[in-house]
Amino acid sequence: MAKILILYSTIDGHTKKICLKIQSVAERYGHEVKLVSIDDAFLEGFDGFDKIVVGASIRYGKHSKKVFDFVTRNEKLLEEKVCAFFSVNLVARKPDKNKPDNNPYVIKFLKRVSWKPDEVAVFAGKIDYQKYSFLDRLVIRLIMYITKGPTNSNTVAEFTNWEQVEEFGRDVSEM
Repeated sequence: MAKILILYSTIDGHTKKICLKIQSVAERYGHEVKLVSIDDAFLEGFDGFDKIVVGASIRYGKHSKKVFDFVTRNEKLLEEKVCAFFSVNLVARKPDKNKPDNNPYVIKFLKRVSWKPDEVAVFAGKIDYQKYSFLDRLVIRLIMYITKGPTNSNTVAEFTNWEQVEEFGRDVSEM
């Protein structure tokens, strides 16, 4: 079985929750999986892994700079390994933006890097206004108003399609 490294960038913890689901699926297939925050990626050696999965959340329309830096610094290694990438964003809650080829953040990310992952996915995220700072709450409510999403400041809404996450976990396991 394979050794899989799942690197993630998360702001509010939802991307990590998705990674934990992917990890559980891969472990059911008998793979050994290690989960590492992109913040700690510089501490890791990547040569011992057969597959690498990179998961990145969006905040204010952008992936973390650390994700771009990691991919750019490790491009040669990533090209030599079996790899997957997924993005977590609220835009993916909409049917016309929930696939890699129609999600603007995934498209933009893949255009900015020369890395071509073997598997790509996009998952809808979660809103939990009470967890946000005052400023984040205001800005995210404005974005949701513009994009016709939930704006009530007490809203907690998870848009993630967990069957889709499970399927991605199976795809990664079978790559």
